[in-house]
Amino acid sequence: MTAAVRSRNPGQRRRERVANLDYPLLVGALGLLAFGLIMVSSASMSIAERCCNDPFFYTMRHGLALSLALGAGFMAYQVPTQWWERYGTWLFLVSIGVLVLVLIPGIGREVNGAIRWIPLGPLNVQPSEFLKLFAVIYVSGYLVRHADKVTDQIAGFIRPMLLVGVAAALILMQPDFGTTAVMLATVMGLLYLGGVSLMPFVLLLGVVASGAIALVVFSPYRWERVTAFLDPWKDPYNSGYQLSQALIAFGRGEWLGVGLGNGIQKQFFLPEAHTDFLASVVGEEFGFVGMLLLIAAFAFITWRAISIGVRAEAVKRPFESYVAQGIGIWLGLQSFVNIGVNVGILPTKGLTLPFMSYGSNSLIVGCMAIAILLRIDLLVRQLEREAGPRRGVRWVRA
Repeated sequence: MTAAVRSRNPGQRRRERVANLDYPLLVGALGLLAFGLIMVSSASMSIAERCCNDPFFYTMRHGLALSLALGAGFMAYQVPTQWWERYGTWLFLVSIGVLVLVLIPGIGREVNGAIRWIPLGPLNVQPSEFLKLFAVIYVSGYLVRHADKVTDQIAGFIRPMLLVGVAAALILMQPDFGTTAVMLATVMGLLYLGGVSLMPFVLLLGVVASGAIALVVFSPYRWERVTAFLDPWKDPYNSGYQLSQALIAFGRGEWLGVGLGNGIQKQFFLPEAHTDFLASVVGEEFGFVGMLLLIAAFAFITWRAISIGVRAEAVKRPFESYVAQGIGIWLGLQSFVNIGVNVGILPTKGLTLPFMSYGSNSLIVGCMAIAILLRIDLLVRQLEREAGPRRGVRWVRA
């Protein structure tokens, strides 16, 4: 923190924080959160009425989760980026320890054959969701501390992958292949941005890809998902049921959709309509145009995060640059995978749609990620003002 910043009183600093917020990013994220609440309500009413005798059961729970997520985001915004850099490794190690707790009988909660949650009163904590964010922070700090080793020595970039590999193995034991793939892809993207030599990077990428293929080939249920993805109509009432129903929803939506609340597929035809397959409900009720706008919103948030990272690099803040770009890679990749699964261009994965799908953990982590981006942007704006106008970074301003 500079002397000029320290000299301001707390009230003035708070006013400057509000004035200097990245409002396009904030409005984009809040818009997705609000639209997600509407779509979760639309997608879950039939299921809630049948299971809980209350059509707004999931809506109320999602609203509570949204309140917790906004609170978590507000608290994350108050944390200086130096704190995340200092304690990033510890956060990642604690997350790995909690992943171990999930697998202990009597502690982890099993749902649909997966053990991914730890019940804490009315909430179920899913450590793997938080791990994606903490992995970005940990690897970003590592790249700053060991910049020379990462670019010059093979061991320099293999070392963080060993710890990430332990986390990936624990997540696979739950099992959760989708979260593992997104986390590994995000970490690999960060290592590439960190300047890893091309040949070792390609070899490591080959090892990771070979491991992923082996997990699919030697796991019957994963192999069934791949074959069903290639031709869902071959067995539309069994292995291809979920994808075929999702495709029917998109087909019914046509260009402009059937209208909010008028979708049929969510009424006991499409499984997980308010969670993993929420995009299919959007496609049915708002059509092709609605899906284009949804994709554009996620593309905008991804671009905004990466542009903040580019500006942070320009003002010599490498940790903040890596974190911002890592968050952009993660959110962009997860939204791409979720929508890709819904439209049938990727095999079925149990991944939520960021900011929108039902589930408190995904909402909380998403809001924390946006808050960290806003805090990084605030720091970058302060440094840009102190340094004066710079060429090459003005194109990413609001």
